[in-house]
Amino acid sequence: MFKSLNFLCQQEMQTGIPFWRQIQQEDCIDQNISEQASFQFMTEMYTAMRESDQSYDPNLKSSSGLVGTDAQKLEIRRQQSRLLCGDFVGRAMVRALRIAESNACMKRIVAAPTAGSCGILPAVLITMQEERSLGQEALIQALYVAGGIGGVIGARASLAGAAGGCQAEIGSASAMAAGAAVQLCGGTAEEICHAAALALKGLLGLACDPVAGLVEVPCVKRNVLGTVNALASCDMAMSGIRSRIPPDEVIDAMRSIGRKMDPSLRETGTGGLAATPTGQSIREKISMPKPPEHSSER
Repeated sequence: MFKSLNFLCQQEMQTGIPFWRQIQQEDCIDQNISEQASFQFMTEMYTAMRESDQSYDPNLKSSSGLVGTDAQKLEIRRQQSRLLCGDFVGRAMVRALRIAESNACMKRIVAAPTAGSCGILPAVLITMQEERSLGQEALIQALYVAGGIGGVIGARASLAGAAGGCQAEIGSASAMAAGAAVQLCGGTAEEICHAAALALKGLLGLACDPVAGLVEVPCVKRNVLGTVNALASCDMAMSGIRSRIPPDEVIDAMRSIGRKMDPSLRETGTGGLAATPTGQSIREKISMPKPPEHSSER
């Protein structure tokens, strides 16, 4: 597994092997499989992402009743051409919300990299394929790019909200999607890595504070914000804008921030939005036991 985005950039410049291909080759070695088998596995992942979008039920709510049906509200406004963000970004927003709501409603999704952030990467990939009439092979290559970015983040920092806060989940997913979008735009490894860095920088310090301990509020709607952040970061990188802090250092900073976060802000459901009067009231109404208190001592 690669542990440096800079290394991947240098490899592309020195050998001419594109970012996505380096990830595929490493995957084949790690799993001891052929390139064809690796590509087939990625194709199945992308097919499952598409199915998670298509299977959305606009009338279904989660068992807690906290989330569901909102994606359809956004879609209605989009169809009325009333979204400030425009149609393309609007479709991506709707898709992110659909898939994240489906997760909360126990429908099949692809953890990318986690279930709580499952809507971001497919929202970007599927909407870009739809917008630009991209072939399946291009999408699978972009999926390798996303996987490579996620792998480096996981190796250098964390992909778990319990370890690093929501920056490790929504932030990582947004970085993965930003890099994948650059790949679909024909960008270089350098542009891919800086898009990922820009996306992650924008979400550094994001707390993991699920109301009632459920991956619903604010998790579902953060998928929309992570999606828009990814698209904006792609546009910046493709315009020649670079992160002043090198991509690997951005990931290292996320790790450092996560370690310094109070435990109440790392998926325990005891701090942040979960600790507000309304958050506590929701917990009581749905009869969720209160998590044990965590010491703030280091």
